[in-house]
Amino acid sequence: MSAIATNLQAVRERIAKAARTAGRDPAEITLLAVSKTKPLADILCAADAGQTAFGENYAQEGVDKMNVAPQGHFLRGAVDRALDWHFIGPLQSNKTRLVAEHYRWVHSIERLKIAERLSGQRPSHLSALQVCVQVNVSGEASKSGCAPDEALALCQAISRLPNLRLRGLMAIPEAVDDPKAQRLPFHQLRELSDSIQAAGVPLDTLSMGMSHDLEAAIAEGATIVRIGTAIFGERNTP
Repeated sequence: MSAIATNLQAVRERIAKAARTAGRDPAEITLLAVSKTKPLADILCAADAGQTAFGENYAQEGVDKMNVAPQGHFLRGAVDRALDWHFIGPLQSNKTRLVAEHYRWVHSIERLKIAERLSGQRPSHLSALQVCVQVNVSGEASKSGCAPDEALALCQAISRLPNLRLRGLMAIPEAVDDPKAQRLPFHQLRELSDSIQAAGVPLDTLSMGMSHDLEAAIAEGATIVRIGTAIFGERNTP
């Protein structure tokens, strides 16, 4: 078994244990392998170990990986796996067409203008782009995301756009070591999601939790955890 396959197994076990501790079904939680800056060989290795969902921070880098085979399929022997590509990085206006044409998910919408461009640029032959609104729950100046008090209006506006399906919220809180402190921003994001749903906007996704804090995120209701280092090791500088 490769190191990546071994790491994947360990992460899946962490997810399952955290889910059981929280009284949840592990099947409710999607593992998104964050493959930014990682070579295609690492992605193929993870795919051989059963991983299908991959997250990229750099639009062109991700598309280059997808284009190794048509429609993002990788043919490995007799097994043809369709990989599920998520864009999770900051998204500028000049990259929206690339993302709209190639990715199935976008986790990092923080402005209506970006959502409108994605909606207008999504090809008609593709299914609706699955999107999350990124919220800056920690209030860090260095972090992307809309302010929590702006999230409802943004979600309401995005939910009305064609070619997009609003799924939920995403956050990247400030990294801390204390488990109780880790849970606080995730709890805030879950409460924000609950309040947006109460206002009439249906949501089913909380994209939160990374290698160092996935247990805290799952305890607070994460449905997607974004894991890079624990699977692939420390990331390379692009």
